[in-house]
Amino acid sequence: MSEEDRGHRWFAAIYDRTMRAGERRVGPMRRELLGGLTGDVLEIGAGTGANFSYYKPGARVIALEPDPHMLKRAQARLATLGRTNIDVQRAPAEALPFDADSFDVVVSTLVLCTVNDLAASLAELRRVLRPGGRLVFIEHVRGNGALGHTHDLIQPVWGWCSAGCQVNRRTEAAMADAGFAFDEIRRLKLAPWMPAIVGAAHVATDP
Repeated sequence: MSEEDRGHRWFAAIYDRTMRAGERRVGPMRRELLGGLTGDVLEIGAGTGANFSYYKPGARVIALEPDPHMLKRAQARLATLGRTNIDVQRAPAEALPFDADSFDVVVSTLVLCTVNDLAASLAELRRVLRPGGRLVFIEHVRGNGALGHTHDLIQPVWGWCSAGCQVNRRTEAAMADAGFAFDEIRRLKLAPWMPAIVGAAHVATDP
C-alpha cells in the first residue's frame, strides 16, 4: 500500500468525526442549498455522503467520489438511508464520465479545495451543465491579508494532513475565470481562520 493510499484510508476513517463540530455550521447551509433541488443533479466529491440526507425525492442524484475509502463509506451511508434517488459512482471531477449538457445542477461542497486540477474540474462542470443549469457550492477559500499569508505558510503541512486539501486556493476567482457568473454568493467563515463562499452560479461566458 502506498503512503498516499494509507493516508487517504486514515483520513476517510476520521473524516466524519473531525467534521462533527463543523457540521453544526455547515449542515444548515447544506439543507438550504440542496433541499429544494429537482431534476438531474450531479454531486462531485461526495466524500462520506454528508449531503445525502438533504436531497428530496424530486432530485435524481448521481454522486461521484474518486477516493475508494471515502466511496465505501458513502455507499454504506446510502444503504443506511435507503434513498433510491441517489446513485454513487467512482470518478474524478477532472474527467466526468457523462455527455455534455447532462445535468440541471452540479453540487460542490468542500470539494474544489482538493481536486487535483481546479481549472480542468471547473471546465468539466461547465461541460456537463445544461443551458440554464446551476452550480451550487460551499467552498472554503484563501483568506485575505495576513490570514492569506498564514494559509500559504501552513499549506504543505495542511495538505499532508488532509488528503491534499489546499487551504489557500483562490476558488472564487477560479470559478469566474472558468466562465461562471454568480447568481448568489455569500462570504462568511466556517471557523475564525477559514473563510468560505456559499451560493450558486451559472455558465455565462467562454473562459
